[in-house]
Amino acid sequence: MSSLKGLMGRKLGMTKVFSETGQAVPVTVLEIGPCTVLQKKTVAREGYNALQLGFAPKPFRGLRMPEQGHAKKAGLSHGFYHVREVRVDDPQPFEPGQVLTLNDVEIHQLVDVVGTSKGKGFSGTVRRHGFHRGPMAHGSKHHREMGSVGQSASPSRVKKGRRMPGRTGGGRTTVENSLVVDLRPEENLLLVRGSVPGAVNQLVYIRCK
Repeated sequence: MSSLKGLMGRKLGMTKVFSETGQAVPVTVLEIGPCTVLQKKTVAREGYNALQLGFAPKPFRGLRMPEQGHAKKAGLSHGFYHVREVRVDDPQPFEPGQVLTLNDVEIHQLVDVVGTSKGKGFSGTVRRHGFHRGPMAHGSKHHREMGSVGQSASPSRVKKGRRMPGRTGGGRTTVENSLVVDLRPEENLLLVRGSVPGAVNQLVYIRCK
């Protein structure tokens, strides 16, 4: 199973563990897998090698008709809340319906954690981009405004890419080279140092180096 480079899971929360020297290390606890193979995709048919994986079982009655047929084709009596594709070098050793756990992934000292950051709603430029504020004196009318954004005569418009207020957070975020502190395959748990994107129970994906 050496070609499998990642799995889906969810964020359980944060805690701390103590190193051999007695130092407290902040860690994020991730429940990785088990994931079930729903479909194999090959170069001959789809143009690339990948596995379609399902995570978090979903009752059959909650599936749409196409999802029910897809699950039955894999020999399953339930569906999944999360379905994603994972690229592999060779999909031949895997079979639909096969359950994959942390024991099937080559996890070394560092991993990348991909998730969705917490949504923070509409924010101004001070919070969103770290702009400096204006004078806070009583007569100032430029406390947290963003200032000039364009030209009056030419080109008489705001250029694309200008940093402005808008929706903050809630996007795909990757934390690279997270240090693996502890690995517990029997409990489907992976402990990485520091924080990872998202709230508790947020879907995450680990990518092995």
